[in-house]
Amino acid sequence: MIPWLEGGAPGFPPVSAALDDPNGLLAAGGALSPEWLLEAYRHGIFPWFNAGEPILWWSPDPRLVLIPDAIRISHSLRKTLRRGRFEVRFDTAFAEVIEACAAPREPGLGTWITAEMRRAYCRMHELGVAHSVESWRDGKLVGGLYGMALGRVFFGESMFTRESDASKVALAHLARFLGARGYVMIDCQMTTAHLQSMGAREMSRSDFCAALAIHTPGGGLPGKWPADAARDIDWC
Repeated sequence: MIPWLEGGAPGFPPVSAALDDPNGLLAAGGALSPEWLLEAYRHGIFPWFNAGEPILWWSPDPRLVLIPDAIRISHSLRKTLRRGRFEVRFDTAFAEVIEACAAPREPGLGTWITAEMRRAYCRMHELGVAHSVESWRDGKLVGGLYGMALGRVFFGESMFTRESDASKVALAHLARFLGARGYVMIDCQMTTAHLQSMGAREMSRSDFCAALAIHTPGGGLPGKWPADAARDIDWC
């Protein structure tokens, strides 16, 4: 049994109260306002639910994280980066990125990135908290990712690709960009073999939340990231 959260001021139960099965389910209800989202992410909680369901809040254990300076780049991906096959931009097409991430992966399947979720994160982007990293080729958006930046932690939400390596290129640039600015980790939420192959590792929820308490306060001020910041990244 999980608690129901009323609207008004945000407030969550301790993450230690999350269920083991399904892993990390903590509470239902509340809202997707900026106040609720900021409170959630600072405490290692994120929303994840399907259309027609109430808002569900999660804090899984363990948590998958990627240390920016520890990203693993394969030989083939490094060749792609050096050749500059894709133009990488920051924060120029946030709505398009989240729309692409929301598209069903297979025909007939739904998506957890509902219209309500898209509106909520676009609002966070307007406030300078949510960001996108985009891979472009021949003037077309072919891959990218989005997430939230609080203090010195980036909370990754989703990525998409329409061409081979397009999302990996975006993630590689994100890691270099964050590492140069003193960010300590990228939250990947759930464990996947794909992200583990790029250097992500599991961290206990207690250690993850302890790190958030240290690193989410302070850091850079909210605001859009420079669109052309990728030009300063050298892959030689």
